[in-house]
Amino acid sequence: MGSLLDELERREAAARAEAEELRGRIAELTGLLAQAEERLARLVVTRETVEEVLASPGEVPQVPAAAERPGGSGRAPAIGVVTVPSWQPGLDVSVLPRDYRDLVEVAEDAGRPARAAQIAAAAGLSTQRGKVESLRGKLKRLVERGWLAEDAGPGLFSLPARDSAGGNRG
Repeated sequence: MGSLLDELERREAAARAEAEELRGRIAELTGLLAQAEERLARLVVTRETVEEVLASPGEVPQVPAAAERPGGSGRAPAIGVVTVPSWQPGLDVSVLPRDYRDLVEVAEDAGRPARAAQIAAAAGLSTQRGKVESLRGKLKRLVERGWLAEDAGPGLFSLPARDSAGGNRG
């Protein structure tokens, strides 16, 4: 009778090990599935955006034309292109595309220079390395256009110092 119980315990241990291995494979496949679904969602949005732009080429994005902005050049933005206008006195953050506006607001709320990963976390965005690198590109674009500054050091983003008239200090 003892050998029968030993055999059952051996089989139970083998079934437990197999179940654990399958759980591990399921977790790995779940991660791969999530990545594939995320990639698919991005491609669907990209395709839909391109179709939308191509279907309505006469519509201008919801960014004020340069002629309407203080000190504007009179040129309208390219059709179908999301633009980040250069900051100018009197230009409000509302002219920025929503995701850029959110980044400026997070930098404002931080009240101190922050790294891209910190801004991503504060904005509720993914802190995965690839996502943070993409976000860093947006932050750099905001620096180039005068909405943010990198004065505290490379990779530290904050609002630029502006005098009371709205111009940059220094």
